[in-house]
Amino acid sequence: MTFSQAVYEYLKTVPQGKVVTYGMIARAIGRPRAARQVGNALHHNPTPVVIPCHRVVHRDGRLAPAFAFGGERVQERLLRAEGVEVENGHVDMSKFCWNGT
Repeated sequence: MTFSQAVYEYLKTVPQGKVVTYGMIARAIGRPRAARQVGNALHHNPTPVVIPCHRVVHRDGRLAPAFAFGGERVQERLLRAEGVEVENGHVDMSKFCWNGT
C-alpha cells in the first residue's frame, strides 16, 4: 500500500461529525513526521466524496485555508452539515476531535 493509500484508508474510518489533524493521520499510519505529506496526499484525493478530506484540520482546530476542493468556506460548510461547530474558522478540538475509538 502506498503512503497516499494508507492516508485515504485511515481517513475513511473517521466518523461524520468528527475531525482529525494532519499529524494524527501521519502517526496513525506509522509515519509520525509526515504531516506535510499527508496534506499533499489529501490535495490529490481522487474521490473526495468517498475520502472525507474535509474532516482534516490543523492541530489547533483551524480549518485548512488551502482546502483543495473549494477552499475554507466549502470545508466549513461540509463540516457544519455533519454537525461540527465552526467558530471563526476553528473547530473545538476538545469536542470534535476523533481519537480513533
